[in-house]
Amino acid sequence: MARIKVFFVLALAVTVGGAFAYATYSYVQKAPTTVTLPTRPVVVAAADLDIGATLRRDDIRIIDWPANAVPGTAVSNPDDVIGRGLIMPVIQYEPILPMKLASKDAGGGLPPAIPTGFRALSVRVNEVIGVAGYVLPGTRVDVVATVSPTDQHTDMTSKVILTNVQVLAAGTKIERDVEHNKPMPVTVVTLLVDPEQSERLTLAASEGKIQLALRNPLDKTTPATRGIRPAALVGDIALARPRIARAAKPAPPPASAPDLPTVEIIRGDKRAREVVREEQ
Repeated sequence: MARIKVFFVLALAVTVGGAFAYATYSYVQKAPTTVTLPTRPVVVAAADLDIGATLRRDDIRIIDWPANAVPGTAVSNPDDVIGRGLIMPVIQYEPILPMKLASKDAGGGLPPAIPTGFRALSVRVNEVIGVAGYVLPGTRVDVVATVSPTDQHTDMTSKVILTNVQVLAAGTKIERDVEHNKPMPVTVVTLLVDPEQSERLTLAASEGKIQLALRNPLDKTTPATRGIRPAALVGDIALARPRIARAAKPAPPPASAPDLPTVEIIRGDKRAREVVREEQ
């Protein structure tokens, strides 16, 4: 009887101890773990912002960023960015860095977005030249010019004169419709070119016609083309020419008989010539 009591007490102790250990383990696993990390306030974009946008108070937010992961040039004071224009697009919750901002005196809009050494040149386009409205700010295009160096139609030449040119603005807009990203009909497209390219583009637009060719922004190649003329479109085709009948050559005159020996006979005041014929 004593052995049964001892066994019962031992079993009860093991059961109670196991239940307590399991409860303690479950509590530890479910208990929230709180780790405190040092942070710093960082100014970030409250929404996607495109190039040329002037920052307002509603365009930015201040969040606590882990101190060991803050970008070196991150801005903490919102007064340092409000009223300044963006020269590069930013996405939501991206830190506003000084390298993406125009100077405080430059303001917003298109001029601060023009890099040093470049120019913004506008060209008139229609729906076809503007690639059915898909030439939007930020896209890349090639410029094809069709010009005749003379007044002859056979000298008309189409050639790529500029490659991988950035579109700064379409119409009066310098911001892409980031929400819908739909084609936008415009009549003027503003391109980012250097001074030499601006000369080529202006001459091509005034002397002939230009066409914009939309390209993949990831394609950085610059193919060299020779241009093409109307004759090259159909190859070398010999044009049939009517044959002109030539006049018959006149028959050569009959050969004159060889001169025969003559003898001059003088009789008084008369002279006569007699042909000396050889007797057969």
